[in-house]
Amino acid sequence: MYRRDPLRLVSVLRAILDGEKAAVLKRDHHLPLSFHRRQEELKFKVGLQRLQHRMRRIQALRDGPTASSQDPQLKTEGKAPESVSGELPTLILEAVKELEAAKQQVLKRIQIWKRQQQLAGNGAQFEENLAPLQKRCENLVEVHFQLHQQVMGASAELGAEVVPRLQERLNEVLSSLVKSSFLVEKQPPQVLKTQTKFQASVRFLLGPRLLKASAKPYLVRAEMVTEKQARELALSAYSSTLSESTGEILHNVVALETNPTSGTCCANFKNVLLKKIKRCERKGSESVTEEKCAVLFSTSVALTAGNLSIHLQVLSLPIVVIVHGNQDNNAKATVLWDNAFSEIDRVPFVVAERVPWDKMCDTLNLKFMAEVQTTKGLLKEHYFFLAQKIFNDYSASLEDFQSRSVSWAQFNKEILPGRGFTFWQWFDGVLDLTKRCLKSYWSDRLIIGFISKQYVCKLLSTEPEGTFLLRFSDSEIGGVTIAYVIRGKDGTSQVENIQPFSAKDLSIRSLGDRIRDLGQLRNLYPSTPKDQAFGSHYNKEQTGKDGRGYVSTAIKMTVESERDQHPQSAAGTVPEAPPARMFNLPMLQPEGSLQPVLSTIFPPAPFCPPSIPTGYPTGESSVNVMVTNNLGSSFPSTSPMLSPSLAMDPPLPRCEDPAFRTPL
Repeated sequence: MYRRDPLRLVSVLRAILDGEKAAVLKRDHHLPLSFHRRQEELKFKVGLQRLQHRMRRIQALRDGPTASSQDPQLKTEGKAPESVSGELPTLILEAVKELEAAKQQVLKRIQIWKRQQQLAGNGAQFEENLAPLQKRCENLVEVHFQLHQQVMGASAELGAEVVPRLQERLNEVLSSLVKSSFLVEKQPPQVLKTQTKFQASVRFLLGPRLLKASAKPYLVRAEMVTEKQARELALSAYSSTLSESTGEILHNVVALETNPTSGTCCANFKNVLLKKIKRCERKGSESVTEEKCAVLFSTSVALTAGNLSIHLQVLSLPIVVIVHGNQDNNAKATVLWDNAFSEIDRVPFVVAERVPWDKMCDTLNLKFMAEVQTTKGLLKEHYFFLAQKIFNDYSASLEDFQSRSVSWAQFNKEILPGRGFTFWQWFDGVLDLTKRCLKSYWSDRLIIGFISKQYVCKLLSTEPEGTFLLRFSDSEIGGVTIAYVIRGKDGTSQVENIQPFSAKDLSIRSLGDRIRDLGQLRNLYPSTPKDQAFGSHYNKEQTGKDGRGYVSTAIKMTVESERDQHPQSAAGTVPEAPPARMFNLPMLQPEGSLQPVLSTIFPPAPFCPPSIPTGYPTGESSVNVMVTNNLGSSFPSTSPMLSPSLAMDPPLPRCEDPAFRTPL
């Protein structure tokens, strides 16, 4: 159909692709990153091919008809010498212009790589392979040398005034490529504790192509710089040298080595240690965990091209230096904000003080999925709860929040109303808890998590008795609680929230096993039987004797309010066989019965009521012990100190006196 009109075929295909592009934009509102990357790669490839073709054309004009006849695309036959000499300067000028445009594309691609590397610090996907970028730089340098030769060879046609200007433009292209190709391939930790070893590596992309052989190895030095020093270096286009280091770094000089096998030129810092840091003056209410600095990597090398000596410098990503582990949380907030909201090619280390809420949602989701290592991210209902929390606004709709912006102060400076911590400190606690103890539960969508206590009451108030859900504690950092429905004495539904479990609690007994222990929990909201939902998360209980002949024991969890009730099965019915007796250690007996025994072990201590947060029934797990025989049946321990009959008495309040608790 299109044999006689191939350009019409191009037009048809373009129209089809434009339609596909419009369909993707309508559905996703943006094109995928892979599309932009591929488009940019094709654009550079086409530009390089055009430039290489122009170089062949220039060479053909200089060589005359003989060279042209060997390549049918390069035709100079029949042209007068004056015509050829007039075309040559034009072609060279166009080639220099195209080389400068290709250089700008490479520099932009390097900046994009750096930005993607920074976003990877928050958990974004990152194609860190530098080989394609190195190939681009080497291709342009090759064209640069060819064009430089053509300029010098055509100096008569170009004229005495034009040649020096072209040489200057070509030298600027080479200098920019060389300086920009010195990169931090592996970044140092962005939260760096003094007296702690760390690793980093820098790579010189044009090193294998341009480094001149030297009797002594080229050395790369690593030094700490403040934000002010980093800004001064950037404004001088990294042409100035560092006057003073802001910290003392040990093992900070490493050789720049070329590996012929891999075709790379790198300096690997393996055992670097920041011994101490010199703090600079801070702005206003800025804390030490908001103070940003960086590692400056620098070296001086000689190039084969014209025997040039050039000074290379590159800054690491912003670093927050801490001296104590309790500063880690706030330092991570500074790094997260800077990584997420800084702009490409900014003045170090300027970042917006206020950002759109939807961008903050993307950042929190990215961080959550990366830290927890899950494919299940946050949902719009979660964002709604987080917006209510950070803005302290419970009347706005989800759409209202989408048009708002959030400030750095709201994120990690202002204390949440009625709490003793900031939004980020609370969110980071949830991250840590989920990463350590709840990853599989979250990935199976068994935890709603980000939901307020008030909304839980609204959800569960109309549900059957025993319906429950899991949410992250609002009042504690790094806690998860169970909210469930019970029937009051008057027959009305009530929603109870069990005292939150911390990571330490869940390391003693897992969340799944705790849910199995509680007979009053029947269905995960809205209506999934708990054994169906959590069965795969139950741990197998040990029975019989272990290898040393000891009878196995098991820790079980109960809730204060159910101690006087018979435990129910998962289905909510009373078991056919009577449950194994359970007793509490220590048990407080009627006056005088155990005093002679206890007095030799524990000093006299006052009885204290337990300290329980308002509104939370206490989950007891550390004192309920069930002993099983080797046939798998359960029986109570017959310790000479506690008789079975006494063990069935209801316990009195526990004593929190340290002298009483320590022996246990």
